[in-house]
Amino acid sequence: MNGMGHLADSFLLASGKLQVLCYKADIEAALRTPGFGGFQLLDLHDFPGQGTALVGVLDPFWEEKGYVTADEYSQFCNPTVPLVRLPKMVYLNNETLIATAEIAHFGSDVLKGITPSWKLTHSQGGMFAKGQLPQRDVPLGNTTSLGTIAVSLKQITKPEKLTLSVSVGEAQNSWDIWVYPAVLPSVVNNDKIKVTSAFNASAQSFLKKGGTVLLTLPKGSVKAEKGGNVAVGFSTIFWNTAWTGGQAPHTLGILCDPGHPALKEFPTEFHSDWQWWDAMTHADAIQVSAVSSDLQPIVRVIDDWFTARPLALLFECRIGNGKLLVSGIDLLSDRANRPEARQLLHSLKKYMGSERFNPIVEVSPEKIESLVKE
Repeated sequence: MNGMGHLADSFLLASGKLQVLCYKADIEAALRTPGFGGFQLLDLHDFPGQGTALVGVLDPFWEEKGYVTADEYSQFCNPTVPLVRLPKMVYLNNETLIATAEIAHFGSDVLKGITPSWKLTHSQGGMFAKGQLPQRDVPLGNTTSLGTIAVSLKQITKPEKLTLSVSVGEAQNSWDIWVYPAVLPSVVNNDKIKVTSAFNASAQSFLKKGGTVLLTLPKGSVKAEKGGNVAVGFSTIFWNTAWTGGQAPHTLGILCDPGHPALKEFPTEFHSDWQWWDAMTHADAIQVSAVSSDLQPIVRVIDDWFTARPLALLFECRIGNGKLLVSGIDLLSDRANRPEARQLLHSLKKYMGSERFNPIVEVSPEKIESLVKE
């Protein structure tokens, strides 16, 4: 499969994690809707007919695929589900997290004298903040308010993922958020890194002299045959692309190594999560085989399972004496309103200014030029 057979299991797990994230968002949206009478999933297991529809969190034999357990799924798909209303999933540390907690309860009876609790934990498990909400009875139905959670984030000094959890009796649900510094530290060797949105004569001259360049391409600038015709988006494929070829997105999220030094200041797991939403909505996929079959992307885009093209959001290479990092994500436009782009750009520049940035694969400048529309 285009030299990516060894990644099959990783693609399954990463795309599956995104699938569960999307199901969780859809189900919770339904449960938060006043008067909503219920919901029906396309299926809980994969459907082997009509071109194969890998829409289930279980395989065709009703077995787990390895990326979500029954207990995890039941947190948000159950007769009783704690919920929150969050204005966003990414914050700066000069902000206050404000969330309205509520509950959807369709159990056998009213819950009497319940005291809801909440906690905000670090990614390594330590407690950041916790509290209780007013004691109350929980009637049958949804949109039952539990109270407001407010937490200052000023004690967070480095980029970090936090997890907000709400418990009502034995029912618990949780949501990941990300917090980035409002003021970013300076980057070592920043003056030696050229950031550009065009692979023009200036950028090529800088590389020729042994310089370091970050090429961050505007969305819509990659040629169709080089990946620009791939409909990139945050959510995953509906049914399959054989039957619904014109659907968007046409991809299954991202795959990356969370330990890669380029992502050190942009906390991530190996799969898509909400901090990647901005990138996926401001990006073109790049078909790296059009540049070199030896390239190993820092961040891959998972293509549909019929075409399985080698697609990337971020990759690095050498051009002569120069070092180049290519981003299919637009990291420059409207940065003041895009904290994720600002933080990812900072992380990439910090990596590029270090000794760890040492691309191995050498390509010609013409190969990079060929990616971009004239």
